[in-house]
Amino acid sequence: MDLIAELKQLKCGKIKTEVPLKSYTTYQLSGSAKVVVYPSTIDQLKRLIEFIKKNKIKYKIIGNGSNIIFATDYYDGVLIKLSDFNNVTIDDVRIVVGAGYNLTRLAYQVSKMGLTGLEFASGIPGTVGGAVYMNAGAYKSDMGYVVSEIKVLTPELEIKTIYNKDLDFHYRTSFLKKNPGYICLEATIILKPGSVNVIMDLIAERKKRRLMTQPLEFPSAGSVFRNPEGDAAWRLVEEAGYKGKVINNVMVSEKHANFIINPNGASGKEIQKLIEQIQKDVKEKFDVELILEQEIIE
Repeated sequence: MDLIAELKQLKCGKIKTEVPLKSYTTYQLSGSAKVVVYPSTIDQLKRLIEFIKKNKIKYKIIGNGSNIIFATDYYDGVLIKLSDFNNVTIDDVRIVVGAGYNLTRLAYQVSKMGLTGLEFASGIPGTVGGAVYMNAGAYKSDMGYVVSEIKVLTPELEIKTIYNKDLDFHYRTSFLKKNPGYICLEATIILKPGSVNVIMDLIAERKKRRLMTQPLEFPSAGSVFRNPEGDAAWRLVEEAGYKGKVINNVMVSEKHANFIINPNGASGKEIQKLIEQIQKDVKEKFDVELILEQEIIE
Protein backbone atom coordinates (compact mmCIF):
# COMPACT_ATOMS: atom_id res chain seq x y z
CA MET A 1 0.00 0.00 0.00
CA ASP A 2 1.23 3.48 -0.85
CA LEU A 3 0.37 5.10 2.49
CA ILE A 4 0.97 8.69 1.41
CA ALA A 5 -1.14 8.35 -1.74
CA GLU A 6 -3.95 6.75 0.27
CA LEU A 7 -3.84 9.54 2.86
CA LYS A 8 -3.98 12.22 0.17
CA GLN A 9 -6.96 10.50 -1.44
CA LEU A 10 -8.66 10.38 1.97
CA LYS A 11 -8.67 14.20 2.21
CA CYS A 12 -8.11 14.04 5.95
CA GLY A 13 -6.13 17.27 6.36
CA LYS A 14 -2.75 18.77 5.53
CA ILE A 15 0.00 16.19 5.06
CA LYS A 16 3.74 16.53 5.55
CA THR A 17 6.11 13.71 4.64
CA GLU A 18 9.61 12.68 5.77
CA VAL A 19 9.64 15.28 8.53
CA PRO A 20 12.60 15.77 10.91
CA LEU A 21 11.79 14.77 14.50
CA LYS A 22 13.82 17.80 15.55
CA SER A 23 10.87 19.99 14.50
CA TYR A 24 8.33 17.95 16.46
CA THR A 25 10.08 17.38 19.79
CA THR A 26 11.39 19.86 22.35
CA TYR A 27 14.36 17.50 22.79
CA GLN A 28 15.12 18.32 19.11
CA LEU A 29 15.84 14.67 18.43
CA SER A 30 17.70 13.38 15.41
CA GLY A 31 15.80 11.12 13.03
CA SER A 32 12.60 11.56 11.07
CA ALA A 33 8.98 10.48 10.72
CA LYS A 34 7.29 9.10 7.62
CA VAL A 35 4.24 11.36 7.73
CA VAL A 36 2.45 13.94 9.86
CA VAL A 37 -1.24 14.67 9.27
CA TYR A 38 -3.01 17.84 10.43
CA PRO A 39 -6.78 17.23 10.40
CA SER A 40 -8.75 20.46 10.71
CA THR A 41 -12.21 19.05 11.46
CA ILE A 42 -13.66 16.23 13.55
CA ASP A 43 -14.90 14.54 10.36
CA GLN A 44 -11.38 14.55 8.90
CA LEU A 45 -10.01 13.13 12.15
CA LYS A 46 -12.68 10.41 12.17
CA ARG A 47 -11.86 9.42 8.57
CA LEU A 48 -8.18 9.32 9.38
CA ILE A 49 -8.55 7.18 12.51
CA GLU A 50 -10.98 4.84 10.75
CA PHE A 51 -8.50 4.37 7.90
CA ILE A 52 -5.58 3.83 10.31
CA LYS A 53 -7.44 1.21 12.34
CA LYS A 54 -8.82 -0.59 9.31
CA ASN A 55 -5.31 -0.91 7.86
CA LYS A 56 -3.63 -1.60 11.25
CA ILE A 57 -1.25 1.34 10.85
CA LYS A 58 0.82 2.57 13.77
CA TYR A 59 -0.13 6.10 14.87
CA LYS A 60 0.37 8.63 17.62
CA ILE A 61 -1.41 11.88 18.50
CA ILE A 62 1.21 14.47 19.41
CA GLY A 63 0.98 17.98 20.82
CA ASN A 64 4.06 20.20 21.03
CA GLY A 65 6.31 17.18 21.56
CA SER A 66 7.28 18.57 24.95
CA ASN A 67 7.04 15.29 26.82
CA ILE A 68 7.91 12.59 24.30
CA ILE A 69 10.96 10.59 23.24
CA PHE A 70 11.01 8.72 19.94
CA ALA A 71 13.13 5.65 20.64
CA THR A 72 13.71 5.13 16.94
CA ASP A 73 15.57 6.97 14.18
CA TYR A 74 12.58 6.58 11.85
CA TYR A 75 8.96 6.59 12.93
CA ASP A 76 7.23 4.71 10.13
CA GLY A 77 3.65 5.26 11.29
CA VAL A 78 1.33 8.28 11.17
CA LEU A 79 1.79 11.21 13.52
CA ILE A 80 -1.36 13.27 14.05
CA LYS A 81 -1.24 16.91 15.13
CA LEU A 82 -4.41 18.70 16.21
CA SER A 83 -2.96 22.20 15.78
CA ASP A 84 -6.12 23.34 13.97
CA PHE A 85 -8.28 22.38 16.94
CA ASN A 86 -7.46 25.76 18.45
CA ASN A 87 -10.68 27.65 19.08
CA VAL A 88 -11.05 29.34 22.46
CA THR A 89 -14.18 30.84 24.04
CA ILE A 90 -13.98 32.71 27.34
CA ASP A 91 -17.26 33.33 29.15
CA ASP A 92 -16.72 34.88 32.59
CA VAL A 93 -14.65 32.22 34.44
CA ARG A 94 -15.46 29.41 31.97
CA ILE A 95 -13.01 28.68 29.16
CA VAL A 96 -13.75 26.21 26.36
CA VAL A 97 -10.54 25.57 24.43
CA GLY A 98 -9.42 23.27 21.62
CA ALA A 99 -6.93 20.49 22.30
CA GLY A 100 -4.37 22.02 19.95
CA TYR A 101 -4.24 25.39 21.72
CA ASN A 102 -0.89 26.29 23.28
CA LEU A 103 -1.12 25.95 27.06
CA THR A 104 1.45 28.64 27.88
CA ARG A 105 -0.37 31.08 25.61
CA LEU A 106 -3.68 30.28 27.29
CA ALA A 107 -2.20 30.69 30.78
CA TYR A 108 -0.91 34.19 29.95
CA GLN A 109 -4.11 35.13 28.11
CA VAL A 110 -6.45 34.34 31.01
CA SER A 111 -4.03 35.64 33.64
CA LYS A 112 -3.94 39.05 31.95
CA MET A 113 -7.74 39.04 32.18
CA GLY A 114 -7.58 38.60 35.95
CA LEU A 115 -8.54 34.92 36.00
CA THR A 116 -6.63 32.83 38.52
CA GLY A 117 -5.97 29.08 38.63
CA LEU A 118 -3.86 28.53 35.53
CA GLU A 119 -0.71 30.35 36.67
CA PHE A 120 1.04 27.00 37.17
CA ALA A 121 0.84 26.38 33.41
CA SER A 122 2.65 29.57 32.34
CA GLY A 123 5.92 27.63 32.01
CA ILE A 124 4.57 24.41 30.51
CA PRO A 125 5.27 24.36 26.74
CA GLY A 126 2.59 21.86 25.71
CA THR A 127 -0.86 21.89 24.17
CA VAL A 128 -4.11 21.79 26.13
CA GLY A 129 -4.81 18.24 24.91
CA GLY A 130 -1.35 17.00 25.83
CA ALA A 131 -1.59 18.67 29.24
CA VAL A 132 -4.94 16.98 29.96
CA TYR A 133 -3.58 13.62 28.72
CA MET A 134 -0.66 13.61 31.18
CA ASN A 135 -2.28 15.84 33.83
CA ALA A 136 0.53 18.37 33.47
CA GLY A 137 1.24 20.44 36.53
CA ALA A 138 3.64 22.50 38.62
CA TYR A 139 3.71 24.35 41.93
CA LYS A 140 1.38 21.84 43.62
CA SER A 141 -1.35 22.32 41.03
CA ASP A 142 -2.27 20.55 37.81
CA MET A 143 -4.93 20.26 35.11
CA GLY A 144 -7.09 18.10 37.36
CA TYR A 145 -7.80 21.15 39.55
CA VAL A 146 -9.14 23.31 36.71
CA VAL A 147 -10.59 21.03 34.02
CA SER A 148 -14.32 20.43 34.56
CA GLU A 149 -14.90 18.28 31.48
CA ILE A 150 -13.47 17.34 28.11
CA LYS A 151 -14.90 16.42 24.74
CA VAL A 152 -13.34 13.29 23.24
CA LEU A 153 -13.45 11.10 20.17
CA THR A 154 -13.95 7.56 21.48
CA PRO A 155 -12.35 4.41 20.03
CA GLU A 156 -15.77 3.78 18.42
CA LEU A 157 -15.44 7.21 16.71
CA GLU A 158 -18.24 8.78 18.75
CA ILE A 159 -18.15 12.22 20.36
CA LYS A 160 -18.50 12.00 24.12
CA THR A 161 -18.17 14.32 27.12
CA ILE A 162 -16.14 13.03 30.08
CA TYR A 163 -16.47 14.92 33.35
CA ASN A 164 -13.73 15.59 35.89
CA LYS A 165 -14.89 12.89 38.32
CA ASP A 166 -14.41 10.24 35.61
CA LEU A 167 -11.11 11.58 34.23
CA ASP A 168 -9.11 9.85 36.98
CA PHE A 169 -6.64 12.71 37.34
CA HIS A 170 -3.65 11.75 39.48
CA TYR A 171 0.01 12.76 39.58
CA ARG A 172 1.03 13.00 35.89
CA THR A 173 -1.65 10.61 34.69
CA SER A 174 -5.32 10.54 33.71
CA PHE A 175 -8.05 8.41 32.15
CA LEU A 176 -6.70 9.43 28.72
CA LYS A 177 -3.20 8.18 29.44
CA LYS A 178 -4.59 4.85 30.60
CA ASN A 179 -7.02 4.68 27.64
CA PRO A 180 -5.04 6.01 24.65
CA GLY A 181 -7.80 5.12 22.18
CA TYR A 182 -9.67 8.22 23.37
CA ILE A 183 -8.65 11.51 21.74
CA CYS A 184 -9.14 14.83 23.53
CA LEU A 185 -10.79 17.37 21.21
CA GLU A 186 -11.43 20.22 23.64
CA ALA A 187 -11.43 21.01 27.35
CA THR A 188 -13.61 23.15 29.57
CA ILE A 189 -11.59 24.95 32.24
CA ILE A 190 -13.11 26.75 35.22
CA LEU A 191 -11.05 29.50 36.89
CA LYS A 192 -11.72 32.16 39.55
CA PRO A 193 -11.62 35.97 39.50
CA GLY A 194 -8.39 37.42 40.87
CA SER A 195 -6.12 40.45 40.82
CA VAL A 196 -4.26 40.91 37.52
CA ASN A 197 -1.26 42.47 39.30
CA VAL A 198 -1.00 39.68 41.88
CA ILE A 199 -1.35 36.98 39.21
CA MET A 200 1.19 38.51 36.82
CA ASP A 201 3.68 39.21 39.64
CA LEU A 202 3.49 35.54 40.66
CA ILE A 203 4.06 34.40 37.06
CA ALA A 204 7.03 36.77 36.67
CA GLU A 205 8.56 35.58 39.95
CA ARG A 206 8.21 31.93 38.97
CA LYS A 207 9.66 32.58 35.51
CA LYS A 208 12.70 34.24 37.08
CA ARG A 209 13.16 31.26 39.39
CA ARG A 210 12.84 28.78 36.50
CA LEU A 211 15.47 30.65 34.48
CA MET A 212 17.85 30.43 37.44
CA THR A 213 17.22 26.78 38.31
CA GLN A 214 16.31 25.04 35.04
CA PRO A 215 18.35 24.61 31.82
CA LEU A 216 15.81 26.36 29.61
CA GLU A 217 18.51 27.44 27.17
CA PHE A 218 18.98 23.81 26.00
CA PRO A 219 16.65 21.34 24.26
CA SER A 220 14.90 19.20 26.87
CA ALA A 221 11.46 17.91 27.77
CA GLY A 222 11.24 19.20 31.31
CA SER A 223 11.27 16.92 34.33
CA VAL A 224 12.37 13.42 33.40
CA PHE A 225 11.16 11.47 36.43
CA ARG A 226 8.18 11.78 38.74
CA ASN A 227 9.02 12.71 42.31
CA PRO A 228 8.82 9.64 44.55
CA GLU A 229 6.51 10.10 47.52
CA GLY A 230 8.24 12.16 50.19
CA ASP A 231 11.38 12.71 48.08
CA ALA A 232 12.65 14.58 45.03
CA ALA A 233 13.80 12.86 41.86
CA TRP A 234 16.56 15.44 41.31
CA ARG A 235 18.08 14.60 44.72
CA LEU A 236 18.26 10.87 43.96
CA VAL A 237 19.73 11.45 40.48
CA GLU A 238 22.27 13.91 41.88
CA GLU A 239 23.31 11.61 44.74
CA ALA A 240 23.67 8.75 42.26
CA GLY A 241 26.39 10.89 40.64
CA TYR A 242 24.63 11.90 37.43
CA LYS A 243 24.38 15.68 37.73
CA GLY A 244 26.38 17.21 34.86
CA LYS A 245 27.30 13.78 33.50
CA VAL A 246 27.64 13.37 29.71
CA ILE A 247 26.99 9.98 28.16
CA ASN A 248 27.25 9.73 24.37
CA ASN A 249 25.67 12.97 23.13
CA VAL A 250 23.29 13.39 26.06
CA MET A 251 23.78 15.27 29.33
CA VAL A 252 22.15 15.44 32.74
CA SER A 253 21.83 19.16 33.44
CA GLU A 254 24.30 20.84 35.78
CA LYS A 255 21.50 23.21 36.85
CA HIS A 256 18.86 20.63 37.68
CA ALA A 257 19.54 16.88 37.91
CA ASN A 258 15.99 15.94 36.88
CA PHE A 259 16.50 17.52 33.45
CA ILE A 260 18.21 15.71 30.59
CA ILE A 261 19.41 18.08 27.90
CA ASN A 262 20.23 17.42 24.27
CA PRO A 263 22.67 20.11 23.08
CA ASN A 264 24.16 17.96 20.30
CA GLY A 265 21.10 16.56 18.51
CA ALA A 266 21.24 13.06 19.98
CA SER A 267 18.71 10.38 19.14
CA GLY A 268 15.81 9.37 21.34
CA LYS A 269 17.44 5.95 21.74
CA GLU A 270 20.51 7.59 23.33
CA ILE A 271 18.28 9.51 25.75
CA GLN A 272 16.34 6.33 26.56
CA LYS A 273 19.60 4.49 27.37
CA LEU A 274 20.67 7.22 29.78
CA ILE A 275 17.26 7.18 31.45
CA GLU A 276 17.40 3.42 31.94
CA GLN A 277 20.95 3.63 33.32
CA ILE A 278 19.89 6.28 35.86
CA GLN A 279 16.86 4.20 36.89
CA LYS A 280 19.04 1.11 37.37
CA ASP A 281 21.64 2.94 39.49
CA VAL A 282 19.07 4.74 41.65
CA LYS A 283 17.31 1.42 42.27
CA GLU A 284 20.59 -0.23 43.29
CA LYS A 285 21.75 2.64 45.53
CA PHE A 286 18.48 3.73 47.16
CA ASP A 287 16.00 0.92 46.39
CA VAL A 288 13.71 3.49 44.75
CA GLU A 289 11.96 2.95 41.42
CA LEU A 290 12.16 6.19 39.46
CA ILE A 291 9.03 6.42 37.31
CA LEU A 292 9.48 8.12 33.95
CA GLU A 293 7.34 11.24 33.52
CA GLN A 294 8.09 11.45 29.81
CA GLU A 295 6.63 9.08 27.22
CA ILE A 296 8.73 6.79 25.05
CA ILE A 297 7.39 6.10 21.56
CA GLU A 298 8.74 3.09 19.70
